[in-house]
Amino acid sequence: MELGVVCLAALIRGHPTMETTLHHQLKDLFREPGSAIEVKLGRYRIDVVNHDRLVEIQRSGLAAIRDKINRLLSDGYRVDVVKPLVTRKRLVKLSRKNGNVVDRRWSPLRGSVLDIFDELVYFTRVFPHPNLNLITPLMQIEEIRYPGHGRRRRRRDGDFQVKDRLILELGDTHQFKTVVDLHQLLPKNLPKTFDTQDLAKGLEIPRHQAQRIAYVMRKTGSIMATGKRRNTILYRLAGKIEAKKALAAKRPRLTRSVKHILREHQSKAA
Repeated sequence: MELGVVCLAALIRGHPTMETTLHHQLKDLFREPGSAIEVKLGRYRIDVVNHDRLVEIQRSGLAAIRDKINRLLSDGYRVDVVKPLVTRKRLVKLSRKNGNVVDRRWSPLRGSVLDIFDELVYFTRVFPHPNLNLITPLMQIEEIRYPGHGRRRRRRDGDFQVKDRLILELGDTHQFKTVVDLHQLLPKNLPKTFDTQDLAKGLEIPRHQAQRIAYVMRKTGSIMATGKRRNTILYRLAGKIEAKKALAAKRPRLTRSVKHILREHQSKAA
């Protein structure tokens, strides 16, 4: 799915903002008609308030919003966390901050939906939760850079600063509400009892990456340790009943509506 994006020349000439074009694009994609954006709720600022849910868009690591999301969930709000995953990145280099384009190329690095496990390593105290929906759109992006050191203490030749990021193309979007949803990312031919070597072989990834995936799935309750084969831990997939019980234990006493937030925002705007 290709997106209509702002002309690069306009971006280069445009006024600098705290948020990237990518962040604005995502807010437009995940807001509903009649919703509100950039709403203050207590000490937090919410990206989007839809009719029954709060939406938090996080381009950087999930660890940065872990406490915020945990507090919103504890207060009884329904929350969508949108965590985009970059599959390809086109790098655009400027001569200086507002200079001309001197180079444009694709980064050799590739991403996939499995990158969500790198984020969940620091988010297992939050996910899963009955009121949490984790949304991961896959995308190709463009990153506009210019030479500079920013606030880096150690300066090296080749340092750069990012002027902007924007979406070039959207791929599949995955949603995770329960630990069972993580099972869809596992190989179909996985044995009923498996170890990280089986996981690495089935996903065609290095063993250390499979170990990280197993760690996240064990911490979230998506898989259960069943024993050992020599020094290797054996696992099995958690069942749907086990997943429901785990979610029920986290269910808040009450679920708060967001209608009052929308009303207050609309009255202030008027």
